[in-house]
Amino acid sequence: MADQDAAGVALCERYAVADVDSHIIEPPDLWTSRVSPKWGDLVPHVRFHERRQEDYWYIGDQKLYGAGAFAQAGWPEFPPSHPKRLSDALPAALDPKERLAYLDEVGVYYQLLYPNILGFHSHMFLNRMPRELATECVRAYNDWLVEFCSADPRRLIPMMMLPFWDIGESVAEMRRAHEMGHKGVLFAARYDKVGLPRLMDDHWEPLLGQAQEMGLSMNFHVGFLAAPEDLKGAVDQSKKLDFTRESSLVLLGNAQNIAEVVLSGVCHRYPDLKFVSVENGAGWLPFLGETMDWQWLNVGAHKDYTDRMLPSEYMRRQIFGMYWFERKSVRAVIDELAGNLMFETDFPHATSLSPGPASESPSPRDVIEESLAGIPDEIVGNVLQHTATRLYGLEPPVRG
Repeated sequence: MADQDAAGVALCERYAVADVDSHIIEPPDLWTSRVSPKWGDLVPHVRFHERRQEDYWYIGDQKLYGAGAFAQAGWPEFPPSHPKRLSDALPAALDPKERLAYLDEVGVYYQLLYPNILGFHSHMFLNRMPRELATECVRAYNDWLVEFCSADPRRLIPMMMLPFWDIGESVAEMRRAHEMGHKGVLFAARYDKVGLPRLMDDHWEPLLGQAQEMGLSMNFHVGFLAAPEDLKGAVDQSKKLDFTRESSLVLLGNAQNIAEVVLSGVCHRYPDLKFVSVENGAGWLPFLGETMDWQWLNVGAHKDYTDRMLPSEYMRRQIFGMYWFERKSVRAVIDELAGNLMFETDFPHATSLSPGPASESPSPRDVIEESLAGIPDEIVGNVLQHTATRLYGLEPPVRG
């Protein structure tokens, strides 16, 4: 059993723990140093906001958010307080060598890296800039992320963004980014919400077919492609009660995405393609599978679609999830989907497993021990390491 006393060694020492959801903090010159200057202020850039006395990201004259708004790990005050300048943030949020030292401290070996701006403000790239510039920004980000991960490409794992508004460019960028070392794709299940075809449409076949062929997973991160009005309550941390309600509900949002790929036939059409629910918790996954099975059978869908499996069978074959703060609810996931569950920290966001002066969070080391106590070793090894290394094609660990 997974028990520190019985084994004599902490779980994070016995396994090369994979944190399958964390974030970089984009440096102010990420795009201005890599994108053609012909686009002027439309290139994402940082300016000092006099009234707020804070560095802010802008696209043109459209203000996005503070440059340090997502770098709240270790911050001495509760949200919405955050670093006004990146120089005030925890160094591990910004510097890859500091990040690696921090990972050693908290018991994490691998860390998958997602964006902030491209992730939570993808609508800005879709609606506020020419397609050519938006595509150039995506390529620049993917290039920069590989540079960041070069501090230790075995442990720091880049996850690619694609210019989803152009299927041809997306196919080309997927291949280019993969060749550079990216291990998975930041994606969405409901592009129809922004006027593009549904995933089941042949429009997406060149991209999904290539991803299946290349063994790349499609990763549905919370908030990606969401409209600003859908996320407003979940990101405004000044209204504590509203934030708690809205952010908790947002974390259930991937249920729509999973239901879409399972029931629209995407999983059936691409049987070897894997889909990952990122930063949405995991306790709801067994409920969703059981609910879809119940409705599927009760409405007689199994009679009309005789070549289809039960929804829960597609989930077991192709859908993966992860947890960070859950203790009790994660046990139900292990009972039903032990081979599909992974671990994350969400570093360096306010909700992450980042102990600090104004955080109630325990260390990842403690969460791992508490949540997996008494679970068979084989399952623990899969949750903490082996499922992620197989899914993302990670290199074997090398311990110092």
